[in-house]
Amino acid sequence: MANQGSDIAPVYLPPSGRPLGSNATWKVGAAFVIPLLTLMTKRDWRGRENIPKSGPMIAICNHISYADPLIFAHFLYRNGRAVRFLGKASLFKVPILGWILRSAEQVPVEREVKGSSTLALSHAVAFLKAGHCLGVYPEGTLTRDQNHWPMVAKTGLARLAVMTKAPVIPCAQWGAAELLPTYSKRPKLWPRTKVTVVAGPPLDFSRWYGKEDDHDAMVEATAYAMAAVTTLLGEIRGESPPAEIFDPHGSDLPRIGNFKKRKSK
Repeated sequence: MANQGSDIAPVYLPPSGRPLGSNATWKVGAAFVIPLLTLMTKRDWRGRENIPKSGPMIAICNHISYADPLIFAHFLYRNGRAVRFLGKASLFKVPILGWILRSAEQVPVEREVKGSSTLALSHAVAFLKAGHCLGVYPEGTLTRDQNHWPMVAKTGLARLAVMTKAPVIPCAQWGAAELLPTYSKRPKLWPRTKVTVVAGPPLDFSRWYGKEDDHDAMVEATAYAMAAVTTLLGEIRGESPPAEIFDPHGSDLPRIGNFKKRKSK
């Protein structure tokens, strides 16, 4: 477990257990959650050979539903890795759920708060130094694209990849928004929803090594990573991605939160 002091760099123990990185909370949670997911979904998993069996790794994925972390964690868990996420702090304030998340070594992060990105980065680096699997949604929130294509992402993932040189595995998933529509909390229980998760080969960030403080370089590296995710998603959907990527910075939509709810007010 990490030292949570604000002025002290966090330190995590190396992962142990099977799947690698699991502990008692993971085991108990999996015993309850996986059977539920099995009842509710039909799984199409591809690219398992691209998931490293040990050592640090960053798994990145598109984000379209509140169900995404459960589906992505299930995919990684069944392929040998218990993932760590940096989750929005509000989830950790929910009774019982917050305790479970902390016990599973997930880390709360206040989004859009001064200093939050630095804190998140320090925890992410600590996880990777210890040899954990870190799960990252580079967009930082559910996509604002009306057709659920990935949007322009934040540069935190690129900085992390360049600083740590940890393998970055691009992944894409589809079906979660049918199981649990975007911003909804009411899942479709029947019939079972087909969910597809695909993992691609590791990305090569070497051309950007040493440029983590170069904003333009990090924007370029971020676009490279998201292009890989988008290509995988296009293969799953059997569609061509849009020529123009939705950029939330150039829209009047709120950066985080349920933008559909806000627009209706």
